[in-house]
Amino acid sequence: GFYDDIMRIISYLPKKRQTLLFSATMPSRIRTMAKTVLHNPQQINIALSQPAVGIDQQIYLVSDHQKTPLVKYLLKNGNYTSIIIFSSTKDRVKSVYKELKQAKFNISAFHSDLEQNEREEILRNFKNKSLPIIIGTDALSRGIDVEGIDLVLNYDVPPDPEDYIHRIGRTARALTTGTAITLVSERDQSRFKSIEELIDREIDRKVLPEEIGEAPVFRPARTGGFDKKRRFNNNRKKS
Repeated sequence: GFYDDIMRIISYLPKKRQTLLFSATMPSRIRTMAKTVLHNPQQINIALSQPAVGIDQQIYLVSDHQKTPLVKYLLKNGNYTSIIIFSSTKDRVKSVYKELKQAKFNISAFHSDLEQNEREEILRNFKNKSLPIIIGTDALSRGIDVEGIDLVLNYDVPPDPEDYIHRIGRTARALTTGTAITLVSERDQSRFKSIEELIDREIDRKVLPEEIGEAPVFRPARTGGFDKKRRFNNNRKKS
């Protein structure tokens, strides 16, 4: 998001300088930037925190066309009062927001096209609970600290597994409880498997509501490093 701005600022700095780079995650673009702007750096990695124990993590295996109908179903039938929906792209945030708004949900979209005062108003309304639902990209996962969020809904699987932890960390804060639901399409299955490898656990598969249709089969490509036996059968409850 800020890559071009950072590189422009660095272009005005003297070549001989001390540079410290901090990042909550290290996706490939940040690693590339680090190689460009840092000279023989010393790297310090802090162990990634695990999701809070109070988070009830769930997934639904879905096809892309089932995602928005399922979101509507969950919002209508779930007992949630403060909800964040995450999507990985600004365009998808806008399109999902439009569909949910047309379905009469009280929701606002949070993205970079908004003016600063508009973003501040959305966050203010969300914090004071006059706005129950907000949808945004991963930038929102690090820019919001609101008590009482009881549902984080991942419309898609984040590109970086560590971003999953940042997303769902918006709920169950300060020893409370909350729910994190992730919608996993066929093309996101391998990405989701990487998340399970990172947090070293299998996340509960939920059965799709009958009116949403049949779920796809869970067949992720092998990513390596996670040899624990899978104890689930796609979208079937454990016996």
